Amino acid sequence: MPQSSEQSAFRPSPENTPMPLAQARARIVDAITPIADTERVALQNALHRVLAERVIAGVDVPGADNSSMDGYGYRAGDVDADGAALDVVGESLAGHPFAGRVGAGQCVRIMTGAVVPDGVDTVVMQENTRAAGERVVIEKRPASGSNIRAAGEDLRAGTIVLAPGHYLRPADIAVLASVGVAKVSVVRRPRVAFFSTGDELRPVDGPAGQPLAPGEIYDSNRYGLAALISELGMEGVDLGVVGDSPAALREAFQKAAVCDAVVTSGGVSVGAADFVLDVLGEQGTVDFWRVAIKPGKPLAFGTLGHARFFGLPGNPVSTAVTFIQMVRPALVRMAGATPAEPIRLALPTLADLRKSPGRENFLRARLVNRDGRAAVEPVDHQGSGVMRSMSRADCFIVLPAAQNDVPAGEIVPVEPFAQTIWGQPEG
Repeated sequence: MPQSSEQSAFRPSPENTPMPLAQARARIVDAITPIADTERVALQNALHRVLAERVIAGVDVPGADNSSMDGYGYRAGDVDADGAALDVVGESLAGHPFAGRVGAGQCVRIMTGAVVPDGVDTVVMQENTRAAGERVVIEKRPASGSNIRAAGEDLRAGTIVLAPGHYLRPADIAVLASVGVAKVSVVRRPRVAFFSTGDELRPVDGPAGQPLAPGEIYDSNRYGLAALISELGMEGVDLGVVGDSPAALREAFQKAAVCDAVVTSGGVSVGAADFVLDVLGEQGTVDFWRVAIKPGKPLAFGTLGHARFFGLPGNPVSTAVTFIQMVRPALVRMAGATPAEPIRLALPTLADLRKSPGRENFLRARLVNRDGRAAVEPVDHQGSGVMRSMSRADCFIVLPAAQNDVPAGEIVPVEPFAQTIWGQPEG
C-alpha cells in the first residue's frame, strides 16, 4: 500500500480551492461530447429516447377543416337571429363525410372530428338547438366561423415537427404518429458503468438471513445510482462493490473503461484507504475534484479510457446531490440532448435555517400549503449520511455560498425535484 507521500498529486493543498458549483457544472457539461451513434426504432419503442433526425410533416394536421364538437353545420349568413330554422339534408361523421354541398337554408348534422362539408362555415353545438321534424331550430346562434378546426391548424405539411436533440415524451410520440411517422432515428443510449467502493459494504442480495458483521453496512449507494441511471433511460452496467485497494480499483476501472461514462461512490476523499484518485491518475486523467457545495465537496471528474469519469463522495446524500447537480446534466448532454437549467422558486421557509458562509448548501425540504400559499419546510435531519432526508423530501432549499443563517419567514430559493431536466434542442 503506497504511503501518503507517494499518493496522487490531486491530493488537496492550500491552493486547491473548491470550485463553485455553477462553474463546475458548466465545465463538466462543456467537456462532454454527445454520442454520435444512432439507431432506427419503431415509434412505439421511441419513448424517452433522444431524436437524432429532423422530422418534417408530410401531411397537414388536421388534413381538412373539421368540427370541434357535435352539432349542426351551416352557412352563417343563413341565420341572422336566434330561433332561425334550417333544413337538415344529411350528416357528416368522423371517417364518413357528407358528400354533397350544403346549400342556402340547409344544414347537416355533424360530429366531433368530422369533415366540414362544402358550403358550411359555422357549427352550432347540439345543446343550443332543437329538432323540429325535418328541420332544426338554432336557439342560440354562435359567432360566424365558430367550432371549426382549420386544416393544418396543428401542423402544415413541410414544416418541422421535431428537431434533433429533442427528448421524446408521450405527447411527442402522439405528434409523430399524427403525421404518419412509423420509425425514427434516435441516439444510442449511453452505457454507464457504476460501482461502490469500500470494504465495509455488503450487497442487499447476499445470503438470506446472514447478519452484518461488525463494521459492515448495506450498500445503498449502488442501488440508488442504478435507479438514477435507469430513470434517465440509460443502460446501467453494474460492477458491484469494489474493495479498498488499488489492485481492486485497477481491475474495476479496466472493465468500466469501455463504457461511455463511469460513476463511482466513495474513495475520493483523503482517507488512508481512499485510492480512487490515485488509480484514476494512473489509468486516466483528473480534471478537478473538489466543489464548493454541501453536502458533496469531494467530486472527481476526468477520463478513463473511452469513458468520462465521475467519482462521487461516499455519504449517501452526498452521492445523490452530486449526481443530480453535476452528473445528470452531463449524461443528458452525452445522450444528445440539452440539459435544462434548474427551475428555482422563491418561497418562504417555515423554519430557521442554520448556515455558515463558504459553500452552497442543498437542504432537503418539502413543499407545503400554508393558508392557500406555497411555502417550504426542511426535513428534520440534514446529515449527509441520512438518506431518509432525501426519501422524505420533494425539493432542495438552495442557500448561496455567502449566505448566513436564515430566520423563518424569509424567502429562499427552492429547487423542486419534479421538473424537466431535458431542455429544448440548441438553435
